[in-house]
Amino acid sequence: MKEYTSTIRDIITGDGFTVVHPVNLYECKFGEHCFVGPFVEIQKGVTIGNNTRIQSHCFICELVIIGDDCFISHGVIFINDTFQKGSPSWKPEEWKKTIIGHHVSIGSNATILPVEICNNVVIGAGSVVTRDIKKSGIYAGNPVKLIRNI
Repeated sequence: MKEYTSTIRDIITGDGFTVVHPVNLYECKFGEHCFVGPFVEIQKGVTIGNNTRIQSHCFICELVIIGDDCFISHGVIFINDTFQKGSPSWKPEEWKKTIIGHHVSIGSNATILPVEICNNVVIGAGSVVTRDIKKSGIYAGNPVKLIRNI
């Protein structure tokens, strides 16, 4: 019988970093006072800003940058492969990046495709973000649309 454990390998953290096991964190970077809940995978090259919380059951793939003072709720999934050829690409050069600004809150079970989201945005639970968000506000739906300004 094989035993499986969580992995934390080659990460950089600021002061006040908190993690709840089990997790898979490798070759990624965290600012000060970040929190990572259980059952989270954060892949290489990801950067998480200061005072950002990543709740349980999230998947943050390569090529994602998340700003300061963000809240990523339970079960949020980031995607870097857009299946341009109708199937998964095994070539990282074909993947696309995602940039999340500061003061962004993403609700439970949202899916974030390769996009840029500006500062001061709330994404509703279960939403699917398929395009860049360039204006602060509250967004929800599949695909997301602006619900109201903030």
